[in-house]
Amino acid sequence: MTVTKGSILEGVVKGITNFGAFVELPGGTTGLVHISEVADAYVKNVNDYLKENDRVKVKVINVDQDGKIGLSIKQANPNYESKKAKKNNREPQISFEDKLAKFIKDSDERQADIKRQTEGKRGGRGSRLY
Repeated sequence: MTVTKGSILEGVVKGITNFGAFVELPGGTTGLVHISEVADAYVKNVNDYLKENDRVKVKVINVDQDGKIGLSIKQANPNYESKKAKKNNREPQISFEDKLAKFIKDSDERQADIKRQTEGKRGGRGSRLY
């Protein structure tokens, strides 16, 4: 069976390392799921997410000239949204002028608060009369 980039396949976890997991695909070929492609969350230890002989659905994200196959479990999820897509879905950025106006307003409010707090506290060592 030919493995092509972008295809979603089911495989079996055959080995786990500190940098990822090796998954045997249909046809006997083996690919690597890098630790960064195991889950959407931060993965410190692959063993927390996968065990040997687990059946997993993977997406082929890379096929090297040397025949090395890069796989992803998190991208095989139909609800997966890449960081680029998430970035583009953000609310529109406010303009520089609006940011500056907000900064000046906040700064003026802070200065007024400080001024109110320090009123009546003026003087120093010699301000008391004995």
